[in-house]
Amino acid sequence: MSDYEFKLPDIGEGVVEGEVVQWHVSVGDSVSEDDPIVDVMTDKATVTIPSPVNGVIASLRGEVGGMVAVGSTLVQFGSADGVPAAKPDEESEPESEPEIEPPPKPAAPATPAPATPSPASEPAPATASTSKSGRVLASPAVRRRAREAGVELSQVRGSGPAGRVRHADLDAFIAAGGSVSGAAPVAYSTKRTDVAEVKVVGLRRKISEQMTLSKSRIPHFSYFEEVDVTELESLRQMLNSTRDSSQPKLTYLPFIMLALSKIMPEHPECNAHFDDDAGVVRRHGGVHLGIATQTDRGLYVPVVKHVESLDVWQTASEMQRVSGAARDGSASLDDLTGSTFTITSLGREGGLGATPIINHPEVSILGVHKARDMPVVREGQIVIRKIMNLSSAFDHRVVDGADGAALIQHLKRFLEHPALIFM
Repeated sequence: MSDYEFKLPDIGEGVVEGEVVQWHVSVGDSVSEDDPIVDVMTDKATVTIPSPVNGVIASLRGEVGGMVAVGSTLVQFGSADGVPAAKPDEESEPESEPEIEPPPKPAAPATPAPATPSPASEPAPATASTSKSGRVLASPAVRRRAREAGVELSQVRGSGPAGRVRHADLDAFIAAGGSVSGAAPVAYSTKRTDVAEVKVVGLRRKISEQMTLSKSRIPHFSYFEEVDVTELESLRQMLNSTRDSSQPKLTYLPFIMLALSKIMPEHPECNAHFDDDAGVVRRHGGVHLGIATQTDRGLYVPVVKHVESLDVWQTASEMQRVSGAARDGSASLDDLTGSTFTITSLGREGGLGATPIINHPEVSILGVHKARDMPVVREGQIVIRKIMNLSSAFDHRVVDGADGAALIQHLKRFLEHPALIFM
């Protein structure tokens, strides 16, 4: 019989249930108060739930990928070494909300100072603590970094609770000259027969559901155009060279966002939501631009609200704020909802074209590709100009082909003559 039942707590923002993304413990594991026990995902936020007591895991409720209602039993705790699991003190200060685990910081280019070895002899490799199932205790982010670095986690000494391997432990191991696996090349004649099964859960499941909804319900049509951004590049460089310390460095996106906010009143059918169940198109006056942002946890679309009321510096600052919040896991529900038009930028990956999928229930999306130097003909002469390709998609149920093309041609005119953006 278990000594204590821990129920899924209310984690705010009206959440009534959460999806089990990963268990950090197994039945029979001994845990201490505040040790991480499970990752639960709600509204695109992955929350790590800590143990409220010291004890032994007697049973776990909820399979990975399954939903658990707030207030239902999550974990049953038993006794550790004959000592019953201590129940949380109901009269003490209320337990703080679980923290959203941020993605790992990229390894710094400078090599940290290695720990000083014992003068007597070279220490034997330390091993990480493992769970009852034999798996090294570490977060998914740490496991991913270890795989990318070719490090065997079992060789890393963990400094976290119950010997859990942390990012700092991995950094120290690599800095101290830890062995990296996979150095020997694989012979061309070697056949690979391994198959890895990856369960689609958490954010990846939500992305899958959203993409399926968008692609299956929205008849897309795509439109491509190339834009000469030579003059815009000159303006961008000039503004960046004269900005003060409080102003962010400008990329192309703030100019594109401002241009869209200027032209949308003439293309209201593109700044809209289509409620196909009700048969209603809601054309929005405010321009709320979703910025597709790739993170270590998957794709997020944070939103810059009311771009029509911002200048170029404010637009850049707000874009950096919401994108940064999405990457570090601190984005609020308001930051991630309410977009009326989405921009997806492939950035350094470039590419000549793409067929972006509309963010349901929106009706339009714009893909921005890398600007590159290209030979073009101007006034009968071949000259080098900076060219950017745009890929767009529209919901053909409510946006006619001519209307979608008109929006992109209007945007092209503004980007090629950037003074229009500020008039």
